[in-house]
Formats: sequence, structure tokens, C-alpha cells
Amino acid sequence: MPLKLVTRKNSQMLYIRGTVRGQSIYESTGTTVLQQAEAYRAKREAELWAESVYGKRATVTFAHAVAAYLEAEERSETTRTHLSRLLHHFGTTKLDDIGQNELDEAYKVILTKGAKATGATKIRAVLTPLRAVLEFAAIRGWCSKPAFQRPKVLQVRMQFLRPAEATALVEAAADHLKPLLIFLIGTGARMSEALELEWKDVDLKGHRAVVWQKQGDERHIDLPPVVVRALKDIVPKIGRVFRPSRRHTRRGALRPNDVGQAYQNTGRTGGGQIKTAWATACRKAGLPGHNRVWIPKGATEPKTQFVPDIPPTACATPLPLGTTACTKT
Repeated sequence: MPLKLVTRKNSQMLYIRGTVRGQSIYESTGTTVLQQAEAYRAKREAELWAESVYGKRATVTFAHAVAAYLEAEERSETTRTHLSRLLHHFGTTKLDDIGQNELDEAYKVILTKGAKATGATKIRAVLTPLRAVLEFAAIRGWCSKPAFQRPKVLQVRMQFLRPAEATALVEAAADHLKPLLIFLIGTGARMSEALELEWKDVDLKGHRAVVWQKQGDERHIDLPPVVVRALKDIVPKIGRVFRPSRRHTRRGALRPNDVGQAYQNTGRTGGGQIKTAWATACRKAGLPGHNRVWIPKGATEPKTQFVPDIPPTACATPLPLGTTACTKT
């Protein structure tokens, strides 16, 4: 029995119902407009027929694969943002129709600088999330395993803090930020690992801590004496170890020495969670950088902001054993 449009009691939504090649179908068209519902019915009937003849992989679209990928497990806000842009571009494109030519076109459409974007940007914002969805689909037999050319990434000079710079930075930082900087510099932990660290995973007596990586794997790290001393001063020792400062009330009044419960996941990467506090500490410590000047939307006066040359990720390079950096704190 071919698919036909039907109505449902107490609902204005139109549904399709029937049987295609022995498969019983009863689903919503997602619309109350007869013309749109009829278009959906015709398209869905063609998809089901093709699927029954050629298999599931002949009809699965990128939109379907993204929906399944997001339902399979929790994804980060950054991943969701990248997938949203990919979904807007590929939409209902069949998975097996996405190849190298389609990827090259996606670079041009999705990225601000198009095909001229850096290799690292192409990989991070387009290739990696696209490959993740297609590999997810390939495991389920919806498409072939993806094979794409990886853009060339220029090697950049590793940025790191010298002992004297690290000490000056910590001394210039806000009180709530000092323990975090000492922890990052002393252990080489990633920013995400540090901000998600909880007291239940810290053993000050044993000088050990357990941090969790993005893949869900745990990693044990040693705590140098200077890090242990910094952590001992933090109170209370419950919940997250490192917490943001809450400097203003809703009415704008200052509230000193007040901290929040935890850093919120804003989707920023590369230490963006402490961007402002980091820039202030770098400026006060005399580290290199430049002033960015712009006029905010709706304003008439220009605004100036210090942008340090060294990013927070420079703290992820642990200092050599025996260094005296941060020992003054």
C-alpha cells in the first residue's frame, strides 16, 4: 500500500501512513500545509523504495548522520558549533556524495578566509568534525570510510615561558588566578584538564592528581612542592579546585574575594576561559604584546585592549626540573 497523507485526532499536523516494500510507515510530515506535506510524502516514499532496493547507505543524508552523531553521546559546544555550520552547508546531501571536491567547496563556503584559510583552521573547523561524522556513519554501514587529503600545516615556533617570565606573571596575576597559573606552569597540564580538576582527584599528601582528558581518559600527574603549597591555600576544598572570580553584583557593585563554583564551558579554546585575566597579568608583568584599538558597536569612543603575544597555552610546557620559577609565591 503506497504512502498517503492522514490526520490525527486532536492534532493539525499531517502524517504519512502506508507500506513500502513490506515496511510499515507511520510518521509526521512536520507540517500542517497540504502542499508541503505532499512533497514530503513523495520524497519519503522514493527514499524508502531506494533503501529497500539498494540498501540503507543509498538514502542516508548528512543531516541524518549528524542527528545520530549528536544523539550517540554528549558533544562539546565547540563541536556543535562546527557541526551546525557543516549541516547548513551539506544539509540533505547523501553521505556517499561527499568527497574531496565537496570538502574543498566547504572550505570556501564555511571559513571566513575560504580556501586561503590556514591548514590548521581547515582541519579544526571543517575536516575534523566532518570526518568524525562520516566515520561514525561508516561504522554503521551508511557510507564508505572517508578518505580526504589533509591540508598542510605550517610548523610554528613553540611558545613557552622562561623561569623569570613565569615568576613575574604569577606575581602580577589576580589572587584567584595565581594558584591556577602555578598549577599549569608546574605540571604542564592542559587548560581544560586544570579547569575541570576536582578536589576529590587531588592528593596533596601524596603530591599527585588525576586529570581527565577530552577523550575521557584519566591521566596521573605529579605535583611539585611549589604547586602543593599553592593548592593548600585554596579554601574550601570541595568541588572544582580552580574557580572564576565574581567581581560584580547584578547592580554593578564590587564584591572582593568572591569566586564562582566553576568555569563555564563557553566553547572557547586555547585558554579563552581566562582570556581577560591572562591579558591583564601579562601586561602588568611586562610581557610582550600590543594594544588593540576599536570602536564598539553603538559607542563613539574607541576602546583599547592589551593583547599578549604569549597565549595561556604556553603554560602547558612544563618548566625544567630544578627551576626556581614561581617559588616566590
